[in-house]
Amino acid sequence: MTRIALIHALSHSVAPINEAFARDWPEAVRMNLLDDSLSADLARNGKGLDAAMHERFQRLAQYAVDTGAQGILFTCSAFGPCIEAVARRHAGIPVLKPNEAMIDETAQGQGRLGLIATFAPTLASMPPEFPQGTALETALAEGALDALNAGDVQRHDALIAAQAVALRERGCTRIALAQFSMARARAACEAASGLPVLTTVDSAVRALRRRTAQ
Repeated sequence: MTRIALIHALSHSVAPINEAFARDWPEAVRMNLLDDSLSADLARNGKGLDAAMHERFQRLAQYAVDTGAQGILFTCSAFGPCIEAVARRHAGIPVLKPNEAMIDETAQGQGRLGLIATFAPTLASMPPEFPQGTALETALAEGALDALNAGDVQRHDALIAAQAVALRERGCTRIALAQFSMARARAACEAASGLPVLTTVDSAVRALRRRTAQ
């Protein structure tokens, strides 16, 4: 069986990716590593992705590899350079950033893409990751993350779905949900907008399954 390490910096990311694996690749053996101090420390120390933060990611990845992991997925998008450094060190196995697989899949599609986030900084950091020339419209589902934190998942999903409708009105023909925590809103977005919806979690599972089989 293929063993996949899922490394999380936010607790909200754990359930969506595990649900996607259970649905689409149940044969994979999953291990979950959560260090919810990573994001808090990044925000607090003001040092950015310094050498100490890079070393923490290397230690997490090495622990995963030492347990037999044949692929690693990081689920928090704020640590791209740290994840890229891990991928270089462990070039013999697939090491994915959270957005990587979905961005690859959007590049294969046609039409204007609507990108929705619930965390405003994501709409600054993520668009440059798309291939040059991608026709992209962005939208922030204000209040959705607060609703999720409060346990109001219906409001969370509804606020995201409303932005999917707004993006359709702006000429988008497909939707992408930027964060792992948003994956649960896919069905609501599809029902409200009538557009195909990509999520980071579903794309990541497909990519890992394909790449570990190569």
